[in-house]
Amino acid sequence: MENTTPENEQAPKQRWSDRFDRFALYITRVTGSSTAFILAMGIVLVWAATGPIFHYSETWQLVINTGTTIITFLMVFVIQKAQNKESLAVQLKLNELISATKGASNRLVSVENLSEQELQVLCEHYSAMAELTKQASDLLKSHSVEEAIRDTEEKLSDQTARDSRGLVRSAEDISH
Repeated sequence: MENTTPENEQAPKQRWSDRFDRFALYITRVTGSSTAFILAMGIVLVWAATGPIFHYSETWQLVINTGTTIITFLMVFVIQKAQNKESLAVQLKLNELISATKGASNRLVSVENLSEQELQVLCEHYSAMAELTKQASDLLKSHSVEEAIRDTEEKLSDQTARDSRGLVRSAEDISH
């Protein structure tokens, strides 16, 4: 008797999802290339050049219209899938930067899940903060190299401390 747990049912769905992810990434890379553009332009030029041969018939027009409509329809889904994955990856990277940056507001982690109204409130907050900063400082003045080095050293020191605390906890977990 075959085991039909939800986990076993999820495996085929996950494989199809993974395959479609790879397919969408491949197609967006290929279709976004110079070669793809040149090929598409070539097809349009060949189609246009054959107009007189086919006396600019409705069938001749239907060929390009149908082809471009089908390709556009399918590409919308492929591009959206690739865009969703890329957007999620960027959001995760930004969340990591926020969570790892001393002094950054953790309220902004997963901010993409807020409603439009909540985002507008945050936008107004940061706009007001930017205006106060503009009034209080010279916009042409940048951080010094020394400040950047000091900040980097602090971050590295903090990271080393976190890593060593994690190793101690891991060793304690293993010993128990």
